[in-house]
Amino acid sequence: MIFAGSRETASGSNSSSPHRASGLRHQDGQATLETVVSLTVAFSLVFWLFELCMFSYTCSVLNDAAQEGVRYAIMHGTDSSICSGPDAGCTDQSPYANVKAVVTNAASASLHNIAAMTINVTYANSTAAIGNPVAVVVAYTYVPFLNFPGLVNALTFTSKGQILY
Repeated sequence: MIFAGSRETASGSNSSSPHRASGLRHQDGQATLETVVSLTVAFSLVFWLFELCMFSYTCSVLNDAAQEGVRYAIMHGTDSSICSGPDAGCTDQSPYANVKAVVTNAASASLHNIAAMTINVTYANSTAAIGNPVAVVVAYTYVPFLNFPGLVNALTFTSKGQILY
């Protein structure tokens, strides 16, 4: 027997039976919930990947900045007209502002606040003469763009460039 407003399937069951409708009621919103959970996981992974890329990029830029500082220091040793070093004839003696300016300029590409960066320039044997090593150490506290609750929100790393010329 078929009532108005109901359908009979090929197996003869009525699709608008009370048991069928109550079974569907327990699944209302399942697709929405699965979509929300999937998008939450997907966006979290994308944001973590972005943060990892920015951390790696910042680390690379600061390493390059330390190397640029070392290069500048060795190119402007005692045999240069614009000498940077601890020697008496050098115009840029401690705190070696010219070397630090080169490092700061190179590090400005890191897209972070470089005012928090600490730069230490060390001339071995207290001379900028040829054959003596120079080291430039850059220390920086990395603050993530995305702060996740419960995680460390800052990470300090150092980059050291040293060369014997």
